[in-house]
Amino acid sequence: MRRMQGSRFAFGPFVLDSDAGTLLRNDVPVAIGYRGLKLLAALVARSGEILGKAALMDAAWPDTAVEEGNLTVQIALLRKLLGPAVDGGEWIVTVPRVGYRFTGAIEQLDGAKRRPLPLPGKPSIAVLPFVNVSNDADQEAFADGLTEDLITDLSRISGLFVIARNSAFAYKGKVMDVHGIAQDLGVRYLLEGSARRAAGRVRINAQLVDAMSGDHLWAERFDRSLDDIFAVQDEVTGKIVEALLGRLRAPPPRNRPRNLEAYDLCVRARRLIDDSPQSAREAHLMLMRAVSLDPDYAEPYRWLAMNHWMGWVHWGGPTDDSRRAALELARKAVALDPNDAGCHWVLAYLLAFERSFVEADAEFAKAIELDPNEADTWAALSDITVLAGRVEEGLEHIRKAFRLNPFPASWYYLALGQAQYAAREYEAAVETLRRDETYRTSSRRFLAASLAQLGRLDEARAEVELFLVGNPHFTTGHWARTEPFRDAATLEHFVDGYRKAGLPE
Repeated sequence: MRRMQGSRFAFGPFVLDSDAGTLLRNDVPVAIGYRGLKLLAALVARSGEILGKAALMDAAWPDTAVEEGNLTVQIALLRKLLGPAVDGGEWIVTVPRVGYRFTGAIEQLDGAKRRPLPLPGKPSIAVLPFVNVSNDADQEAFADGLTEDLITDLSRISGLFVIARNSAFAYKGKVMDVHGIAQDLGVRYLLEGSARRAAGRVRINAQLVDAMSGDHLWAERFDRSLDDIFAVQDEVTGKIVEALLGRLRAPPPRNRPRNLEAYDLCVRARRLIDDSPQSAREAHLMLMRAVSLDPDYAEPYRWLAMNHWMGWVHWGGPTDDSRRAALELARKAVALDPNDAGCHWVLAYLLAFERSFVEADAEFAKAIELDPNEADTWAALSDITVLAGRVEEGLEHIRKAFRLNPFPASWYYLALGQAQYAAREYEAAVETLRRDETYRTSSRRFLAASLAQLGRLDEARAEVELFLVGNPHFTTGHWARTEPFRDAATLEHFVDGYRKAGLPE
C-alpha cells in the first residue's frame, strides 16, 4: 500500500491531525502524549501495513537510542486511550516478532477545515514553542522554559487573552501555517521564535505575527549574556504588550531563579508530575535538587507541593504526611513569590481540602487577580465551587478553563464530568468521563455514579469493579469526609450515585 499523503485522517469517532499534533474524539481534544501521537500518526498513515518495531521507534524517538520496552508501553497506552474499534476488535494489532498494524478504516480529511473558535473581545495571543537551534539536545528544556515563562508573563496582563502552555505545546515540532494554528486556538496573534544557549551567552529571535493579515507586527534579535536571560524575557513581554495594547502595563515583579540549573530542573520536572509513580519520584528528586541549588526560588516548592498532592490522591502515598508536606510547601512558594498566580491557586486548592474555606477563597481570588488567563486556576476553582453547591458557577469556570486551554491535561475532563454530574447532566457526564484519556482510575467513580443515575446499573457496576482495582481501599464514607464539600445537598447527591452504583459504603 502506498503511504498516504497529508496529515488529517478520520477513523471511527476520531480525527487525527499529525501536523497540528492533535487528536479529537467527537470534536473534543484527547489528552495524548507526544510519543503516542507520533506512533499513532505513523500507524494511521500506513493503515493496513505492518510497521516494524525499528520504524516505529524511529518515528517516536528519532535519533535517540531507547529500549524496546518503551515502544511496548506506548502501544499499550494508545490501545487503552483509543478503546475498542468499531467492530469490537483492536485498532492496533500486534504482529508477533515483527511489529504492529493499524486495522481501522481511514478517511483522509485534508482540505477540510475545522470550525474556528470565536475570537475573544480583547487582543488574543498564543506563544508557540521556541525552537532550540543549538546542536545540544539538552538545551531543549531551556527553549521550553523560555516559552513557558513568556506565556506566564503575558498571562499576567489583564488586557490580553493568552492561551495556556499545555495547548501551545500541542504544536511543538509541527510545521503548520500560522492562520491554521490561530484558528485552532481561537486567537489573532502568535509569538514564535528560536533560542540558542552556548558559551555563557543566549541568542533569541522572536517575532509577533498577526495571523489574520499575515503581517509581522514586531521582530527582534537578542544576543546577551546568559545572566541577562530574564531581563530579555521582560523586554520581549514589554514589546508585545506595547504592540497589542499601545502602552506598557508592567505586572508586579516575579521571583526569578538565581541558578539556571535549578531553572532547567523545574522545566523538566513539571512534565513528569502526574505521569506515573516512577515519574513522580523522578520529579521529586529533580525538584529537591533545584531547592538545594536555589533555596529562594519559588517554582520548585510549588511543584513539590503538587507532586506531594498527586502522591496523596493518586499514588497511594501516606495521606497525612503527604497532605501536610504539600500544604507547607505551597505556603513556602507563596511566601517566596506572592506575585505568582500559580503558587496562589495551588495553595488555595490544598487549603480547601483542609476546609480552610475562607483562606482558600481569598487565595483563589488573588490568583485570578494576578493572572486572569491561568487556565489551571479556573479548572481547580471549578472543582471546589461545584462541591460548595454552586454548580452552574462551577460549570462556567471549567468552560472558561477549556477556552483558555483547548488541548488540556486529562484532569480537566475529570472536573468537567464532576460538574456535569452535579448538574444532573448524566448523559453529558458519561460522554465526558469516557473521554478522560488517562491511566488513572479516579474518574471512574463519577462515571459509575452517572451510569447508575441513568439506570444503567450493569455498566455502572463494571466501572466500579475497574475503579476498585486501582483503589482497593476506597469507601464512600471516607471519600465524603475528605472531599471539600460545603453543601449537604450536593454531598448527598454524590453519595446517592455512589450507593446506586455499588461502591463500598
